[in-house]
Amino acid sequence: MYVAPQGNQPLEKMTTCYYNESIEFFYNNSGKKLSHIWRPKDILVVALGLTVSIIVLLTNLLVITAIVINKRFHYPIYYLLGNLAAADLFAGIAYMFLMFHTGPRTAQLSLKTWFARQCLLDTSLTASVVNLLAIAVERHQTIFTMQLHSKMSNQRVMILIGCIWITALLLGLIPSYGWHCLCNLSDCSRMAPLYSRRYLTFWALSNLFIFLIMVVVYTHIFIYVKRKMARMSKHTTFHPRYKDTMINLIKTVIIILSAFVICWTPGQVVLLLDGLDCKSCNVLAVEKYFLLLAEINSLINAIVYSYRDNEMRSTFRKILCFACYRNPKYSPASVKSSTTEHRILPQNGHSMMDSTL
Repeated sequence: MYVAPQGNQPLEKMTTCYYNESIEFFYNNSGKKLSHIWRPKDILVVALGLTVSIIVLLTNLLVITAIVINKRFHYPIYYLLGNLAAADLFAGIAYMFLMFHTGPRTAQLSLKTWFARQCLLDTSLTASVVNLLAIAVERHQTIFTMQLHSKMSNQRVMILIGCIWITALLLGLIPSYGWHCLCNLSDCSRMAPLYSRRYLTFWALSNLFIFLIMVVVYTHIFIYVKRKMARMSKHTTFHPRYKDTMINLIKTVIIILSAFVICWTPGQVVLLLDGLDCKSCNVLAVEKYFLLLAEINSLINAIVYSYRDNEMRSTFRKILCFACYRNPKYSPASVKSSTTEHRILPQNGHSMMDSTL
């Protein structure tokens, strides 16, 4: 136990910090019981967690590889998609690390290891969420200006990606460097017994604010596309592929919003309730499952943002099926001719790609 004197204050006003206490001490303080044996619930959570983590790692690694090897993906939106895949890949690693340091193993962790475990999760999940916001803004810009790709330079994209990771890292490291409850046990969270409830409130509100911005952006896109289709339907001369593109875009927007809300909102609401010290809320009963649900979004991201792109699917097939390299069907020339980059000319004369992104 460490006692930090504050000037000439009397002993009863000194700040007491419990840096030398065990993890179990803080869990008991918060009312979160630690099990020293493997229960069926623990085994189920770890089995599901490891399965999801492995799938997340493989799918996002595939996305990153596709973007690296295919020069047709060397544009701002695909750089952001690649960074999203990197964030989700990191989230898979962080969640796998959690699975190997949870259950009965939690009581054996040092304070540094526990903070490192949580920091990995917070950093990776924050990077994923902020990157999703960046993609939403980029799509909003390109769709409303009827452009194929954003005019953002590669240098600006790299700066944006750097800012995303700096923001995520700062939010992940804040608890380890002061915003914890080691010196104020009454402020300890139940879900994360070494974290300050004020930090959980801040983190949950920050993410919910980002969610709100994303909902507004994608709703604006949805309304714009729907109105555009209504105007175009009055003309019988518009290109049929333009209508298909609009319909696909609407489907993608609906999938994005639905998956995001379903996967992320429950966990953030539970974190907020814990941060606000809701005594009647049984947050401990659902925390592990809601965290797993948030991790599943890292898998859905790879599917929604990548697999729905025809060019990306062609590249996936080339990577996964080595025999396809000898098949003329998937030769570079044929891929170029069958790519999603079919340009169509809407009423305003601007070209647009047949893409679902």
